[in-house]
Amino acid sequence: MATFITTIKLTQKGLEAIGESTKRAAAFKAAAKKMGVKVTSTYWTTGYFDGVIIFEAPDDETASAATLHLSGQGYVHTTTARAFEASEMGKVVAMLGK
Repeated sequence: MATFITTIKLTQKGLEAIGESTKRAAAFKAAAKKMGVKVTSTYWTTGYFDGVIIFEAPDDETASAATLHLSGQGYVHTTTARAFEASEMGKVVAMLGK
């Protein structure tokens, strides 16, 4: 499974309902699991982003469906990046010499 990192920014609706954010995070984790996505970590953060979700998905399409499900509720805006572990990046870099 591929790893993805999603940064979260709360919308006005999300700010107004901040007290329910941990319940929404648990609901997202359950919904993502049904899609074949494993949420490994969820963090609420300070600074530019309001939160970070780290998850694994079998492919880009499934990852996109999960984040669209999340942002489609209107509480957050998301930005997602594919993350590579050292062994995976080694394979990517090895392709440069071919």
